[in-house]
Amino acid sequence: MTDPKPSSSQKKIATVALVVAGYDEAIAWYTQKLGFTLFDNVDFGGGKRWVTVGPENGGMRLLLAEAADENQRTRVGDQTGGRVFLFLETDDFSRDHAAMLAAGVNFCEAPRHEAYGTVAVFADLYGNLWDLIQPKQ
Repeated sequence: MTDPKPSSSQKKIATVALVVAGYDEAIAWYTQKLGFTLFDNVDFGGGKRWVTVGPENGGMRLLLAEAADENQRTRVGDQTGGRVFLFLETDDFSRDHAAMLAAGVNFCEAPRHEAYGTVAVFADLYGNLWDLIQPKQ
């Protein structure tokens, strides 16, 4: 007899590590360009920090992890081999798209309407690709 499958009802993906070139430049970009909130900025000494940012209203947070060696530095901006990495959902695509353009966010394409919603790909300060998406109701 096997044990029953553990319930996933109490589990969630809360944080995703994003390798960055520098803590402060990444904090500035994500808070100023995307309007994210800086939740944590804890200095552990020796150049290591625990830095998390994300939308103020909740959801997953990003752990901004400064590259510690050459291998990690080669991953900055290309954690997914050029595919879209993260999906930023919005309840008002037009509002957020306009605000992000005004803040200088680089969109790689014009907004498009798909079966699943309105979407446009943008790049963060390192070139990681994101979707800004308003899902269909």
